[in-house]
Amino acid sequence: MSEIDVVVTGLGAITPLGGDVPSTWDALLEGRSGIRGDVLAGTEDAVLSAVPAGTMAVDPATLLPAVQAKRLDRSQQAALAAAAEAWADAGAPAVDPDRLASAIGTGIGGVETLLREDDVLEQSGARRVSPRTVPMLMPNAAAALVSIAYDARAGAYTPVSACSSGAEAIAMGARLIRAGEADVVIAGGTEAAITPLTIAGFKQARSLSHHAGDPASASRPFAADRSGFVLGEGAAILVLESAAHAAARGARVHAVIAGAGIAADAHHLTAPAPDGSGQASAMRKALAQAGLSPAAVAHVNAHATGTPVGDTAEALAIREVFGRIPVTAPKASLGHLFGAAGAIEALISVLSVEHGVIPPTRNLTPETIDPEVGLDVVTERRDAPQRAVLSNSFGFGGQNVSLVITSEAA
Repeated sequence: MSEIDVVVTGLGAITPLGGDVPSTWDALLEGRSGIRGDVLAGTEDAVLSAVPAGTMAVDPATLLPAVQAKRLDRSQQAALAAAAEAWADAGAPAVDPDRLASAIGTGIGGVETLLREDDVLEQSGARRVSPRTVPMLMPNAAAALVSIAYDARAGAYTPVSACSSGAEAIAMGARLIRAGEADVVIAGGTEAAITPLTIAGFKQARSLSHHAGDPASASRPFAADRSGFVLGEGAAILVLESAAHAAARGARVHAVIAGAGIAADAHHLTAPAPDGSGQASAMRKALAQAGLSPAAVAHVNAHATGTPVGDTAEALAIREVFGRIPVTAPKASLGHLFGAAGAIEALISVLSVEHGVIPPTRNLTPETIDPEVGLDVVTERRDAPQRAVLSNSFGFGGQNVSLVITSEAA
């Protein structure tokens, strides 16, 4: 590999399936669900109290010093917890601070803090509002906190591009390394936005699943009876490193960020372009940067949120680029982590390459797949070499990001 190749040397996560990478990965491979139906139990609105969602399996506050956790929004706690695991997994590399950057995407930032402190203002007055309100709610705080924690002075970047934020942060991190602006980047995404307001907003927009039955079966990507997504929360962090820097310190390499493609639909603020043209463009750009043909890709980790329109558009785009290719949809187990979704699914793609396995798509059988999808959606775990995987993340605003992740030998 050349010195501009970007490798993944560290992985960290906290998700609805587990408090770290191993527990999340094991649960995903076993087809378990992190979705519950009692997340908003006790909310005065009976409709909201019944909406399923995926909260983190472990409270991130318990993974940090108590004093520090109290001063952070839940989304910031998650980012620091995942970053600590990723940094340790990378071997806590000695890096020139001026060659180390952070890039942590988020869709909303500290919305829990914003809503809580607004309640304090209305109920108790301005003097009772916390002096930490602004740093706890600002979207760039997670990237800033990670940069402070690891003395990363080459920049602290915060892509805010809805559901593609985490993937865009990884693309940005790879770009910084390829441009020679950093040797190591701590990159990923974080989100903790399961609140009555956000749930109500998505519900009124008819974006959420209204599947009646077991909450664990509510997230149904590519299913004929899918009706919307299930909101989740969590964080995923990857330590990205130039191949030369990693080799010089003898680091273990999980996989390679071989290509990244970014494109815009320029179509609608919430709906994807029906022909999937922007999504196909992002995938082609990622393949071109990786120097790979579509035939070299073993499977696609789909964005696949479970919305009727979104899944159809993505399936059309995937077929246009790849034909009938194996596809997996982790949101069936995780829910939709919004700004962290692209990061956790990139991390899953890294593990797929490293371990040679395609995770199953929960809540789906070959008989229940929407016939319009026209893809080989993986419903049972498949063990086979995965030398190259493409991971999709598509956000409101028509913001499309695709990442190509390969093994060192690809």
